Amino acid sequence: MNNKVIQVEGLTKMFGDFAAVNAITFEVEKGEIFGFLGANGAGKTTAMKMLIGISIPTAGKANVAGFDVFTQAEEIKKNIGYMSQKFALYDDLTVKENIAFFGGIYGLPRKRIKEKSKALIEELGLEKVANKLVAALPLGWKQKLSFSVSIIHDPKIVFLDEPTGGVDPITRRQFWELIYKASHNGTTVFVTTHYMDEAEYCDRVSIMVDGKIEALDTPKKLKEQFNAANMNDVFLKLARG
Repeated sequence: MNNKVIQVEGLTKMFGDFAAVNAITFEVEKGEIFGFLGANGAGKTTAMKMLIGISIPTAGKANVAGFDVFTQAEEIKKNIGYMSQKFALYDDLTVKENIAFFGGIYGLPRKRIKEKSKALIEELGLEKVANKLVAALPLGWKQKLSFSVSIIHDPKIVFLDEPTGGVDPITRRQFWELIYKASHNGTTVFVTTHYMDEAEYCDRVSIMVDGKIEALDTPKKLKEQFNAANMNDVFLKLARG
C-alpha cells in the first residue's frame, strides 16, 4: 500500500530564463508534518502553488493525493485544504457564516455543515462570538478559525503557507497544537514557514535555497549533519553556502 501522499520528481517552474523552482524531488508520507523552509524568494510559495493545482509546472512530475498536477488539478483542489498567509476568511461575514460558506465551497451537505459548525465552534471556544463578524476577532482567533475551516471537509492533505506570520508566540504554540491534532487524525500537513523554531515541530524538514532543495531530513538529523545547535544555525550554514 502506497502511503505517500505527495510525490515530486524534478519539478521545475521557469519565468523566462529564471528558475524559480529548480528540479526539486521529494516525497511526503500520510499523516506527516512536513516543513518546507526557506528565506523569502527561495521558491517555497511557487512550489506550493504548483502542488495545489493553481500554477502549471514547466517540467518534472508531481502527484498530490493520488492526482497528477498536470492533468488533474481540479481533483487536487477538491482533496486538499489550503490556508494562505492572508487568512482566507471573509471579514464581513460572521464566524458561523464563514464556516457555512467554506463548507459549501468544499461540497459538504447542509446537515454535515451544521454538525461541523457546532463541533468547530465548541472546539475553538467561539460560542460567545459565533454570530459576530470575523473582522472583530483577534488575529490569533482568526488564524485558528481559518485553519479549522481549511480542513472542514477532512482532506488528505492541508497546505499552510506561512500560517503563523505576525502572531505572538503563545498563539503560534496554540496553532501548532491544532496542527498536531490534525496530523494525529491522519491529515498530512505541508507547512511553509520562515520561523526556524517551528522547524523543530515538524517530522521532516526540507530547506530551499535559490529554488533548490539543499537539505531534507528530520530536524534531529539535520542538526547532527550540520553540527548545529538548532535549526536556525542549520539554515544559516546552508544560506551562506
